[in-house]
Amino acid sequence: MNENKNDFAKLSLSASMLGNLAQLGYLQMTAIQAASLPVTLAGKDLIAQASTGSGKTAAFGIPLVEKILPADFAVQAMILCPTRELADQVSQEIRRLARAVGNVKVVTLCGGVALRGQVLSLEHGAHVVVGTPGRIMDHLERGSLKLKGLKTLVLDEADRMLDMGFFDDIATVARQCPQNRQTLLFSATYPEGNRFLCR
Repeated sequence: MNENKNDFAKLSLSASMLGNLAQLGYLQMTAIQAASLPVTLAGKDLIAQASTGSGKTAAFGIPLVEKILPADFAVQAMILCPTRELADQVSQEIRRLARAVGNVKVVTLCGGVALRGQVLSLEHGAHVVVGTPGRIMDHLERGSLKLKGLKTLVLDEADRMLDMGFFDDIATVARQCPQNRQTLLFSATYPEGNRFLCR
């Protein structure tokens, strides 16, 4: 009887996360979720090939949220995206997943929006940062974004970021993350970006 092999309940998830997933209508894992979640929940690095619409945001969002300590107002996870539109979508999904934890602050850092408001948001504390490489670098250079408490770095649509010329920016950001972080790379194709996993 393998009919429930893709059931989220088979994973080592908190009861609150399982309840939230059920409320969100996530009853069965997609292929990418079933393949990646046991690895990511175990704290291992991952390079995954997944197209848009395959459920990849939940694939990296669930383990990311499960690790967050709400009482610690430091950036514990960062997701790099190629565009502001994708960053907004990912932020929205992380907020939905984080309802299981409660009081998790997600800040989106992208160009086209005034820096001042983003700086103020960061000053008030953030658990998860989602943004584009250029704007993330801006905040790192200004000192408004601090990554010493980072546990998870996600590169979403890594192939698109490489196509857009972000390799050097991403490498610079990755070097400022703690060495003992978990790195998750999701891409529609298998990119040269697997070098980002190198410490």
